[in-house]
Amino acid sequence: MFTGLVEEMGRVLSREPHEEGLRLRVACRFVDELHSGDSVAVSGVCQTVTGVDASGFEFESIRTTLSRTTLGRLEPGAAVNLERALRAGDRLGGHLVQGHVDGVGELVERRPAGETWLLRISMPADIAAATVLHGSLTVDGVSLTVNQLEGPVAEVAIIPYTWSHTTLSGLAPSDPVNLEGDLVGKYVRRLVEPYLESLPARGRRAGGPGASVDVGPSRIES
Repeated sequence: MFTGLVEEMGRVLSREPHEEGLRLRVACRFVDELHSGDSVAVSGVCQTVTGVDASGFEFESIRTTLSRTTLGRLEPGAAVNLERALRAGDRLGGHLVQGHVDGVGELVERRPAGETWLLRISMPADIAAATVLHGSLTVDGVSLTVNQLEGPVAEVAIIPYTWSHTTLSGLAPSDPVNLEGDLVGKYVRRLVEPYLESLPARGRRAGGPGASVDVGPSRIES
């Protein structure tokens, strides 16, 4: 479990294809505190540390992970957001983040608003269906609050500290981003899906995934 509060930006040292996918090595300041088997969120993707030395830590991304995230695009020199897994008793200062990327979205627009930056991000349909106004959305490992929602496009605000301490400031329109939807929203959606599917067509409003449901006036019978 993670919080979506990035500890630092690491730097990719090397990438090496292997039979199961890709082996990556990343430099970071807290490398002395890492051990093989630890979990680290790399730009929002929970990965297992497979080796540590003075230069950095190593992990292996399998083909499934590479197909669902942006890790396969990383080249030596690229910056990545890093967060170690929570320990029992740690303060939960951010949101509930699993490090399980639900899909890859795309930056639609970035614009300044005073000292803050606003990012508009296009989400895959299944993530959009679990996203609500003022809920959370994790973007490349940074857990953010949705301040505007227009269909599959969510807008988030980036404060100056986050802008200067994460990779979000380096994003440009059309860049892909790892997205993890709101944990609570995903479970609620999963639980109510069977009930929504059982409603007659007249009891639904058109709109696709995440559409509101109109079941008509309630009636109590004794």
